[in-house]
Amino acid sequence: MPTVTIEKLVFGGQALAHLDGKACFVWNALPGETVEIRITKNNKKFIEAIATSVIEPSAHRQEPKEAHFLACSPWQIMDFAEENVWKSKIAAEVLESIGKIELKEPLEIYSDPDRQYGYRNKIEFSFIDDWSGQISLAFFERGQRYRQPIQGCELAEPCINETARRILDWLEEIGAGAGSFKSLIIRSNGQGDAIATLFAKGEYTFPSFPKRTDGWKGFHIYYSDPRSPAAIPTRLLYTDGDHFLTSDVRGVRLKYGLLSFFQINLPVFERALADMEQFLDPSLPLVDYYSGVGSIGLALRDRCSKCTLVDNNAEAIDFARQNIEINSITNCTAHVSSAERMTDLITSDTQVVFDPPRAGLHPDVISKVLSTLPPTILYLSCNVSTQARDIERLHAKYEVRYLKLYNFFPRTPHLESLCVLSKKP
Repeated sequence: MPTVTIEKLVFGGQALAHLDGKACFVWNALPGETVEIRITKNNKKFIEAIATSVIEPSAHRQEPKEAHFLACSPWQIMDFAEENVWKSKIAAEVLESIGKIELKEPLEIYSDPDRQYGYRNKIEFSFIDDWSGQISLAFFERGQRYRQPIQGCELAEPCINETARRILDWLEEIGAGAGSFKSLIIRSNGQGDAIATLFAKGEYTFPSFPKRTDGWKGFHIYYSDPRSPAAIPTRLLYTDGDHFLTSDVRGVRLKYGLLSFFQINLPVFERALADMEQFLDPSLPLVDYYSGVGSIGLALRDRCSKCTLVDNNAEAIDFARQNIEINSITNCTAHVSSAERMTDLITSDTQVVFDPPRAGLHPDVISKVLSTLPPTILYLSCNVSTQARDIERLHAKYEVRYLKLYNFFPRTPHLESLCVLSKKP
C-alpha cells in the first residue's frame, strides 16, 4: 500500500497529502502523521483514500469510540482541543480565500467540552441484513454506496438509540428484512422524549406494531416511493401518538416536526442567539429568512419592533404559527415562501437574519440586499464556503462587523459560522 505524510486538514474534513504529484485527500489521518493508505478514488486531478495503518501517529490522536466512526463522525480520532484549533484554521482559510476577508487574529470558536457526544437530536438510520440474516441498523460507509451494520450512534441523545433498538426488536419479531425499508428517522428534544418515522419501500401491512413506553411520544410509518429520496413520505401507513416535539429555546416554547428544520445542538445554538441579539436595534423590524419553526426570530422577538418569518417548508411555517400562538407573541408573523420570492420584505430600514441551507443565499436575495441596503445582516451558516462566497458578493456595500464560530457538531468536520454585516457609511 502507498505511504504518505499528512500536511494539514482541509475544508470537508479530510487530511491533505501528496502522492504521484497529485493532491491526496485522506480520511482517518491527522497532520504530521505518516500513514499507509487504501485508495478509493484516483482521477487525473486528485486522489481520495483512507488510512489503514498509522506508522507515525500524531500526539493529538486518540482512539475512536465507535468502529463506524468514519461514517458519522470522522474526527473522533482527534482530541477535542485540537479539533477546535483546526475548525478555526480551516474556516479562516476559507473566509480569507473565498470571502476576501482580512483576519488579523484567529477566529474565536465557542464549544462545550462537556457535550462532545450525545448531543445530536436527530439521526437518520439505514438498514442492512447482517451476517446472520437479521435486520440491523446501518450507516453508509463514507464515500461509498454500501452500508455498515451499527448498534447505535455515540453522537445521538441516548433516547434516540433506545428508541431505535425498540423499533429494531419489533422488526426482528415480525421477521422484516432490510430490503423492505429506506430509512428510520428519530428526533429527540433533549428531555428524554422522542418521535420516530419509518419509511417503507412498499405499502405493506404489518402483523403487529411496537408498544410505545416512557418518552417515546410517537411512531409513524410512511410508504415512500422508491423513486424519491429516502426520507420523502408518499402515503401514511400507520400512526400512533404525536407528530411533534417541544423544546424551550431562551424562554420560548417551540413545537417542531420530524421533517421540519430544527437546530441540532440547542445549548450551543443558544450561545449564538445571545451573541446575535447584541447587534439588533429594538426600534427596527426584523425579517428571518429560512426561519424553520422560528427558533431564531421568535427567540429574538424582543430585540425588534416586529418580526416576519419566511420559510418554504409548509410544515415548518405551520409549526411557526402555532409557536407564535402558544407563546402569546404579538409582534411576529410567518409566511410560506422561498426567500427569493419574498424579497420585498428587505428594505432600507429592516434588519435581516439569514440561516440558509448549505447552498447559501439565492442570487436574487443578494441583488435585493445590494439594491435596498438594510442596515444590519445577521448571517448564520452551516457551510462557511458558501457563506464566504456570499460575503464577497456583499463586500462592495457591507463591512464585516463580527465573526464567530460555533462547534454545533463535535467530533465531525462541520461547524456553524456567524457573520454580522453592517452597511458601509
